[in-house]
Amino acid sequence: MRPPPHLALSLAVAWLLGCTQGAVIGGAYYAPEYDWSEFFAVTDGRNFQVIVSGNPFPSLTEPEMKRRLLPVMQASKPRPNLTFTYDAPPDTPHPYYRMVLIFNAANDLNASSVCAGQIRHKPEPTQPFDLYAIYCRDDLVLSYTTAWTAASSPEDPRVGALFAQLFLVLFPDAPLFRRRPLTPFMRW
Repeated sequence: MRPPPHLALSLAVAWLLGCTQGAVIGGAYYAPEYDWSEFFAVTDGRNFQVIVSGNPFPSLTEPEMKRRLLPVMQASKPRPNLTFTYDAPPDTPHPYYRMVLIFNAANDLNASSVCAGQIRHKPEPTQPFDLYAIYCRDDLVLSYTTAWTAASSPEDPRVGALFAQLFLVLFPDAPLFRRRPLTPFMRW
């Protein structure tokens, strides 16, 4: 006998919440220009720059935090065979794709400002691991989301779980995000 659909849905949601191990992903924004196949094409088999601002772990220096955080991000990476790097490309590519991670971002900071190179932080952190993640192409915001957890170090399992979920939200490959005409007679 199959469980009622609402019970099955409730169990699935509970399971997903348990998988995040205390990580919370906020809402998400996707520009009309966002295209997962473009993300795949520019990152598969290549380095993908990550710009990090802020430090969620005050007991670590920022260089130490970044060094320890990179393998956690790499282990949770999205589906393309990409390699996260903090190194800026020798010559700024056109278009210039990158992911910007801001810890304890100012409340009034918007993603367009971030892609244009402006970053501000809260005067005092409100969460131990409060993250604003933006995917940029040149000065255009392609997607963004927020996330937070009560992690105590880069190697805390909650950080890996957070990044695994964050990358699914920031770089979705669902059919909804593939370019198709929006007509009432659309066939999937």
